[in-house]
Amino acid sequence: MYRFSYAEIVEDSSDEGRSRERMAFEHAIYLLEKAEPRGLKSSETLEAAQFVQKMWSFLISDLSSGDNGLAESVRADLMSIGLWVIRQADHLIHERAVSLDALITVHRTIRDGLQ
Repeated sequence: MYRFSYAEIVEDSSDEGRSRERMAFEHAIYLLEKAEPRGLKSSETLEAAQFVQKMWSFLISDLSSGDNGLAESVRADLMSIGLWVIRQADHLIHERAVSLDALITVHRTIRDGLQ
């Protein structure tokens, strides 16, 4: 049978997790970019806002877990960003936002960092 070191298994698992996270960010960007030309009061904007809220709620829950392997300062920074994103999405849902630009930029930046 095949023998893998623990480090190889953990690295593969980490790579798979990063790939899934990257896909989630890609989807968030897709929804936000699709919503942008439709306007802030569109159903597409509502869908994008709800998706990013759910995604970041999940990420914040994972980041706050003791099992998360990221450095504490990185986790804290990402949780802070996540809370900001959730607030911005709430502004979209309640029609208090003026633009999607900042949300798109933040998601692109994080996605690019997951490479």
